Amino acid sequence: NPAIAQSNLFDGKTITYIVATKPGGGYDTMGRLVARYLEKYLPGSQVIVKNVPGAGHLVGAKMIYAADPDGLTIGSFNTGLMYWQLTADDLSELDLTKMSWIGKAAVESRVLVVSAKSNVKSLEDFHNVDHPVKMATSGQSSASHQETELLAKAFNLNIQIITGFEGTEAELSMMRGEVDAYLGSASSLKSFVDNGNGKIILEIGGKPGSPLPQASALAKTDEAKSIISLIETQSQLARLTAGPPGIPQDRLQPLRDAYMAAFADPGLIAEAEKLGLPIVPAAGDIVAERIRADFGQKPEILALLRDLLKDE
Repeated sequence: NPAIAQSNLFDGKTITYIVATKPGGGYDTMGRLVARYLEKYLPGSQVIVKNVPGAGHLVGAKMIYAADPDGLTIGSFNTGLMYWQLTADDLSELDLTKMSWIGKAAVESRVLVVSAKSNVKSLEDFHNVDHPVKMATSGQSSASHQETELLAKAFNLNIQIITGFEGTEAELSMMRGEVDAYLGSASSLKSFVDNGNGKIILEIGGKPGSPLPQASALAKTDEAKSIISLIETQSQLARLTAGPPGIPQDRLQPLRDAYMAAFADPGLIAEAEKLGLPIVPAAGDIVAERIRADFGQKPEILALLRDLLKDE
């Protein structure tokens, strides 16, 4: 079996799996789950998780990008770095179109959640309150920050952004009544909402038939539609795993095969379900294609999005 022969390249080797955020929270949980099951499907390997937080996943992503292309350093970071790349002038330390994509684990719709302690109860309230609505986000280059800015532009929301929340800090801040709202992935915020700490007032990229109000249905202008469509693309490529550019095919393929085998494993599926992590996997070649397509959109669409993101 050539797949087994190839995966033996990793026998006796240690693979470092970088998670570009602090311990705790959805990215870390998924990263640790992936690492454990990759080890199972790369016989003889040891996969160690290393948390490298900072700058909205940028620090960890750059560390993966700079690693030797031997397949021994891979990891996971926020898809929102696509927004960062749309506006970046220098791609020498990170260019997502050049990475060795191993796979993606999920489809993650975004939800706008308002705190139970806030007097903001609906999207209309964002227009009606007499002060800007306080919204928590991660670092400046994170998806959480960019998508909050973009959502505010699409629907002309009156908000004040407070940055620097990592892991579950935004939820704790909402529980303390320090911020009113947060835009994040549905699975990460599920237990927060289920426990009565907040309410979902809008969803981006929900499944057909979702009972929640959909941003795509409320987007009226061309600008709003292109913004919501970009965020929806992000939501389709959730929980990514990638390596640096130039991993040779005879090493990349066993990593991709092990990744897809891990996500077909009943053990991983059961654990993910228990943790509330939705699983919709796809192989790295499909991810690579989607990312190239995103950066290969019509120049005027890219220019519009770049201007919106630079306006911040």
